[in-house]
Amino acid sequence: MKAYVVVATKGRASVAGGVLRALQQQTCPAQHIVFVGSEPADVAGLDTHPLYAAGTVSVLLSDAGLTRQRNAGLERLATLTRGEDPAQWFVVFFDDDFRPAPDWLAHCRAAFLGDPQLVGVGGTVLADGITGTPITESQAQDFIESRSPPMKHTWSGPRRDVPDLYGCNMAYRGSVAGHERFDPALPFYGWLEDVDYSVKASRQGALRHIPECRGVHMGSSSGRTSGVRFGYSQIANPLYLIRKKTLPLQKGGWTLLRNMLSNSANTLLRNQSRDYTGRLRGNFMAIRDLFRGHCHPTRVTGIQ
Repeated sequence: MKAYVVVATKGRASVAGGVLRALQQQTCPAQHIVFVGSEPADVAGLDTHPLYAAGTVSVLLSDAGLTRQRNAGLERLATLTRGEDPAQWFVVFFDDDFRPAPDWLAHCRAAFLGDPQLVGVGGTVLADGITGTPITESQAQDFIESRSPPMKHTWSGPRRDVPDLYGCNMAYRGSVAGHERFDPALPFYGWLEDVDYSVKASRQGALRHIPECRGVHMGSSSGRTSGVRFGYSQIANPLYLIRKKTLPLQKGGWTLLRNMLSNSANTLLRNQSRDYTGRLRGNFMAIRDLFRGHCHPTRVTGIQ
């Protein structure tokens, strides 16, 4: 069973180079790896890697935005997999700042081979810098090689079926990835695009947490969208997905409340690790638009 990888990257070519080095060390090598940037600087240096010279890596440019860039990667895979049985290949979406353990692809492949009803896989997150201080490359390796104990995370624990997957490390069988696309109405950083995509995938089969697929989400802050934009998306995107029926009302409501409480608390505490003040401002801008009747994810494109 063939493994493909798509990595969307923006504004941090050196970080993207790190995930390519991690993919080079996989015990089950990827058939092909597609990197998608929005401008040449995003993917600078990737074409000098030995895997690029060997034809195992493609470097593409597309319109900016996580969903659009991932869709560009899927279109490249459509060409690469033409004529293949969609049940016999899968694609993994890694964030450029995710560092998979060397056996991530091998365990994912085994999971798909072991259950033909399985259409999506999510892995264990040993540590996640997105929830606090970003994690360095050396710290990520300490977690992967068990020199540091894993942090408490939602994506840990035993093998189990799940309602959706976490976008920093998720895989889909070709029967899903061959035709499903990410919603381009979720611009820039996306925010909940992983939930939207995986819920659509779940209509075709099971989604499962595979604990042996381990890795670290470094949570690099460079290259991310502005705090105000992100804050707007934290409100507009859940509301949009609730209307689409790919995000349950209860989960969507809790997501909205949790984001606003976190942004408010961190603003009061003057936490400088993220632009929480900007996020809170974006939250209120979206709420204002909601009462005016025109809150929508795409309106974030007009915010600086």
